[in-house]
Amino acid sequence: MKVLVLTGPESSGKSWLAKEVQSVFGGHIVGEYVRHFIEREQRDTCYADIPEIARGQLAWEDAARAACPTLLILDTHLLSNLLWSRELFGDCPPWIEDELLRRDYHLHLLLDPVAVPWVDDGQRCQPELAQRLAFYQDCERWLQRHQQPFQCIQGGWPARRKQALVCVSEWLKSFKQHAGPRQQQAQCDDDR
Repeated sequence: MKVLVLTGPESSGKSWLAKEVQSVFGGHIVGEYVRHFIEREQRDTCYADIPEIARGQLAWEDAARAACPTLLILDTHLLSNLLWSRELFGDCPPWIEDELLRRDYHLHLLLDPVAVPWVDDGQRCQPELAQRLAFYQDCERWLQRHQQPFQCIQGGWPARRKQALVCVSEWLKSFKQHAGPRQQQAQCDDDR
């Protein structure tokens, strides 16, 4: 099983690109549990909700992993929970980062917020580009610090789609040739 994660700030195209990748390469998509949580609870989240949200995300991911799809596409993972918790509440339960680091994620597509519009969907809270850029930079620093394989995806919608599909195609070819528990560096062309 190959595990692809789409990560980055809100309104950067993660859910859309997950569907685009699935339409070309197949696989199983795991959605963003916090959206389900907010719709169910009909309120803003608080710090006390973070463990439940993280456990819900993990449960969705684990159920998908148990089905052993050839390609698992995560619309998000615990990195978003970790960073949002720190951003909104100034803290995050330490077990979340520990659990994130215990798992194998083979490639992250890190979506840049520049060149695409912010869309208010009733749950998003970072309308300013500077806020989304700061979140993007936090994601990038975390991925680099923990030596996680990632590729930055930039530009407008057509450019993002093209970059993501080329990157995933090259990665899947490379994965077949050099399969291992973790790839230290994504083998993607920067085709911008």
